[in-house]
Parts: sequence; structure tokens; C-alpha cells
Amino acid sequence: MSNYVLVHGAFVGGRYWRHVAALLETEGHRVDVIEQLPSAGEDPAALGDLEADTACVRRTVESAGDPVVLVGHSYGGMILTELADHPSVAHAVYLSAFWPARGQSVMDLLGDGPPPDWLIVGDDGTLQMADDLEVRRQVECGDVEPDRAAEYLQHMVPQSVSSFAAPSTAPDRRHPATYIICEHDQAVPPPAQEQWATAADHVVRLPSSHQPMVSMPDRLAAVLAQI
Repeated sequence: MSNYVLVHGAFVGGRYWRHVAALLETEGHRVDVIEQLPSAGEDPAALGDLEADTACVRRTVESAGDPVVLVGHSYGGMILTELADHPSVAHAVYLSAFWPARGQSVMDLLGDGPPPDWLIVGDDGTLQMADDLEVRRQVECGDVEPDRAAEYLQHMVPQSVSSFAAPSTAPDRRHPATYIICEHDQAVPPPAQEQWATAADHVVRLPSSHQPMVSMPDRLAAVLAQI
């Protein structure tokens, strides 16, 4: 049996992990899902940054019991990197996730060009995805039928700009890491994933969109269960 802590990405919450979590639990594993990071939510004034998110996940890791397989999706990779030296983490899994070097932020990793059309920068210190559910589906999970995708995409929430602007402290890593590349990702470019994956001990590729926990939960759960 392993202890898994599953961390969601930006704009969303833990509901994305429910099928994968259930499959892992069926196999006898213990699973903790981060339901909502402080950096995402409906109230712009209450949103936290990368430090607050890391503190939230650290508390869960330390209460989960040793050893922990820490899985981070997309923005969640920033948090995995902050906890690279945590003694309770036995293995980190980056799922189509940002993997910064020391001093790099999400904005640094996104590059110097203009933000993509689907990303809205607000005057209230937040980032949001476009309201159009079909646009969201094409970016996040184009391989999922519209009705099922809408179940998840209608619950997206604002993300704090500060979480994307915060530089990583990237302590020296003390545990192995796996990178799962999503080959048909429209949110985090696969070439960038391939580059970040060179730092991993193991690399797995899935023929998936940005949200394999929605499009192929069985296959993703099987990959995680082998770690």
C-alpha cells in the first residue's frame, strides 16, 4: 500500500481527481486529495500565492503518513518543486506539470509572449479562463465529449496572479521523480513538457489532453499505481 497526495492545477479543485482517487483506493492505497488550493477561489481578495499553496500541501503530506507519493498536475508542479526536499515524500509525479528551476515562476516558464487567447488577466489580481465552455474544453480536455467535460469545466474559478508570479525556491531534490507527458496537451505545450521531463528519473507518455484524470482515469491510475 502507498500513500498518495493528489494536487490539482490552476483554476480548478480536487473534483478532477475523484475517479483516479477511487481507482487507487480500490487497489488498497490511501489517497488524500487537495480539495482547494488557497490560490484559487471566487473571492479575489482572499486568494493566496505559491507559499500559501505549498503550506497547504505540506500539511496534508505531513498528516498522510510516510512514505508519500506526491502527484501534481499542471500548476501543481510548482508545489512539488517547493517540497523537493521534504523527508516524507518518497516519489514526486509531475503530470503535465510546470517544473521550475530555482528563481523561476510560472510566468517565466510561459515565456515572454502575450498570454494565450483563452487566458484573461483581470484588474483584480486574478487570472481566469475564457467563459466559453467549448473553448475551455478544447484547451483542457478536447478528447472528452462536451456534456461530460462541462461537468468539470463549469466549476473553474479565478487564480491569483501572485501564484503565477512567485519564484520557486526549488530546494535540492531528495527523492526520485516521474514526469508524465500528455502528448495532445493544448494548455501546456508538449515540447515544454519534454524539456522539463529531462530532469526526471522516469518518463511516461499518455496520448491525452491536459486532463488525463478526466479523459483516461483508468490508464492514469494504472501508471500511478506502479510507482
